Amino acid sequence: MKNVKLKSPKQSSKSNAATVRLARAQRSAYSAAEVEEIFRRFSVQRPEPRGELEHVNPFTLVVAVALSAQATDAGVNKATRALFAVADTPQKMLALGEEKLQDYIKTIGLYRNKAKNVIALSEKLITDFGSEVPRTREELVTLPGVGRKTANVVLSMAFGQPTIAVDTHIFRIANRIRLAPGRTPDEVEAHLLSVIPEAYLYHAHHWLILHGRYVCKARRPECERCVIADLCKFSEKSCDIPAPLVELPPQVVPIAG
Repeated sequence: MKNVKLKSPKQSSKSNAATVRLARAQRSAYSAAEVEEIFRRFSVQRPEPRGELEHVNPFTLVVAVALSAQATDAGVNKATRALFAVADTPQKMLALGEEKLQDYIKTIGLYRNKAKNVIALSEKLITDFGSEVPRTREELVTLPGVGRKTANVVLSMAFGQPTIAVDTHIFRIANRIRLAPGRTPDEVEAHLLSVIPEAYLYHAHHWLILHGRYVCKARRPECERCVIADLCKFSEKSCDIPAPLVELPPQVVPIAG
């Protein structure tokens, strides 16, 4: 019979304590009413938030999101304006070819590998999906260069499905203000889906991304411009008086035609 090493009561106690600490760390710091108020304010500030990647159809959106990994939306938009004017379908992208595609996107980081993936995903869309962008996450993630985050963005922006695409901004905010703590993007996504009221779920990921990009910034959060400063649980916030809750000017973002 194989010997089994039993944990001492002291070891077991330490393990249980660690589990409790982890559970507390991953619990939202907000009550349901507070979460409701946070997203109510975001909805007043930006009634119709939009993603900032320029695209003309679901295919160009897939390409733009795939190109945006480790790059800024502004940088991707600058490169894709000319690209999408000549290649806005999988067939046209495939005809353009990898080398010519690289010329269009060479200002974007990791452009060689991204060009390879865009050509490969274009080919797969033609051969496996009849040139149509699939409408399920399971199918989208089979495309080269498309992960769960990219798939969630496409499902939301192209097909109107309520998803949470956890990018660096959302991951930072969810943990920084303890709205939905998690050790991985998948954990944060699941946690956010469990705490965000259904009525606000469709726009939630855009509200959080834009809040992280323009207010709750990585290096220095601009707490004085934050409409949820009084509710925020960030221990190092510099202000607890919320900014005036007024609707922001409409975003100037080209949308799919």
